[in-house]
Amino acid sequence: MSENSFCTDKCKVKEAVCIDTNRVYDSCADKDCLEDLRLTFTGEAQSLINTATAVRPRHAEVLNVFIDVEKVPFNRGFYSVDITYYFKVTLDTVQPCMHSTVEVHGLATFNKKCILYGSEGNVKVFSSSYVCDEGDTQLKTTNTNPRAKVQTVDPIVLDARIAKPEDICDCFKCEIPKCVCRKFMGTFSDELPMPTDRAVVVTLGIFTIVQLERDVQMLIPAYDFCMPKRDCSCDTEGPCDAFRRIKFPVDEFFPPKEGCLTDSYRPKGCCDKKCDCQ
Repeated sequence: MSENSFCTDKCKVKEAVCIDTNRVYDSCADKDCLEDLRLTFTGEAQSLINTATAVRPRHAEVLNVFIDVEKVPFNRGFYSVDITYYFKVTLDTVQPCMHSTVEVHGLATFNKKCILYGSEGNVKVFSSSYVCDEGDTQLKTTNTNPRAKVQTVDPIVLDARIAKPEDICDCFKCEIPKCVCRKFMGTFSDELPMPTDRAVVVTLGIFTIVQLERDVQMLIPAYDFCMPKRDCSCDTEGPCDAFRRIKFPVDEFFPPKEGCLTDSYRPKGCCDKKCDCQ
């Protein structure tokens, strides 16, 4: 394998090939600060909130994102993308007469909408899949309407506090999906919160990229087939032998000065001069 020659930038195009792929027609990026989202708690967690003297935010994660794509009337080729986020927020509750905090989990939801260009298409697509020892099964028919894709990272918890329920505008009401409920211990009540229940609101910071894409056939240049560049390793060495080959992490014990970081953290312009890291 090591004697094989591989394609470089000097290779000539051998042919043009047609591929079926997803093309992004439009996209947008957002940095949202979601202020005063009310948390929904299970019965046991709500009882801890009712007796807490304070709450401290720990972290939050995105449990699921529901997406709906609809055509925009009187604006051909544009689509409205409705996005519903479900967040699991972890808090520490300070309980009276206790020397430690108690961890609770709450559910926060947020809805946003964006309008993107997705072009037009009315073609229906049919295809089949092979199943061993059986006839080909027909897949569900699809059309060429654009698909929305949402890329996001777990949000940053910027603030959390106990608030009076009457001071909160809990405007977003919806049934909690079962796939989200399974992420919590206990059950959520279908009834309205009791007047004596205390409320907790959080402020989250989240980064999101939204894309509209379609299935298209594209003609691309082909240089050559892709051949692996490494031999398959069948080493059966012990774990200590592998550990001895790892370099000592000097930077972990002695953090480098500014301008002498590794390539992944090197500031702009550092490569233009020789860093003095002594």
